[in-house]
Amino acid sequence: MTPLIRARLERLAERHSELAVLLADPETQADPARFRDFSREYAQLEPLMACYERYQAAERDLAAAEELIADPEMGALARDELAASRARLEAIEPELYLHLIPPDPDDQRNVFLEVRAGTGGAEAALFAGDLLRMYLRYAETRGWRTELVSASEGELGGYKEVVVRVSGTGVYSRLKFEPGVHRVQRVPETESQGRIHTSACTVAVLPEVEAIDAIAINPNDLRIDTYRASGAGGQHVNKTDSAIRITHLPTGIVVECQDERSQHKNRAKAMALLQAKLLASARAAQNSEVSGQRRLQVGSGDRSERIRTYNFPQNRLTDHRINLTIYKLDEILEGQLDQVIEPLLAEHQSAQLATLLANGV
Repeated sequence: MTPLIRARLERLAERHSELAVLLADPETQADPARFRDFSREYAQLEPLMACYERYQAAERDLAAAEELIADPEMGALARDELAASRARLEAIEPELYLHLIPPDPDDQRNVFLEVRAGTGGAEAALFAGDLLRMYLRYAETRGWRTELVSASEGELGGYKEVVVRVSGTGVYSRLKFEPGVHRVQRVPETESQGRIHTSACTVAVLPEVEAIDAIAINPNDLRIDTYRASGAGGQHVNKTDSAIRITHLPTGIVVECQDERSQHKNRAKAMALLQAKLLASARAAQNSEVSGQRRLQVGSGDRSERIRTYNFPQNRLTDHRINLTIYKLDEILEGQLDQVIEPLLAEHQSAQLATLLANGV
């Protein structure tokens, strides 16, 4: 461990102790916003401090064994303890470094998941439906809640565009690698010659905005239209103008919500989606490099721009960003997406860790 990293750990340990005192202070407890911020920071430091305490305990055991190594009676036992302590330190150190990686402030946020059909016409819309089903099943395995926000169905099924709100623990931390162009290779049901077609969809994942960092929206900048919802939803939704379309005039961003029977609820959902889009746009404008790293740009939907290929004849999924190939496409489409997400997360953490160690802090 480098001196700079140890110095950083000591500073964080001091901050952890300081936060414990602040959280017990009646003045802090009387201020909900301050108490919430301190509690969040304390909770983020807790796993790191627990790991650092295990590392320090192993260091103490190592030092004690080194003192006894010359003792004729205790030497053999001390050598065994010395080896065991070094092994513990070697095992704990990488874990400690991972805890030092700064957390993504959006990792615990809920998200708006958008799937749009790109190149490929009706087949692309069908594939958009397959992707939505995959994400909904994955959300179910994680215990997340999903709510349909808006949908435009394809002529032969699937979706031209669909937006779903996903809420639960760590939603963005798992789905933030999904934005981009998803390419499918398969024989469409309408293909009489058995030829493989290539189509594409784009996926966007927008973290939901909290009230404390919401983008201010001037009501005069909005055009709000109501219309009758179409598609599934029962007879009632077709009898009233409950669906909402909001256009943000300065940016041209348009959002819709038609899932709820209540116009008021649809308006609230649409405004939340607009907030998320405006925040994503503002962050991208502030720093295009960060925007690229966070994968906020999803491309045009062209087949050549792809992060992932779904090859049905070979039952193969390939993630082109990390050269990952898995011959279990059927399982993944049923929602077993962790076998793709875990390698992406590991690669992301490795890159962050390399930067951390290169900077020595």
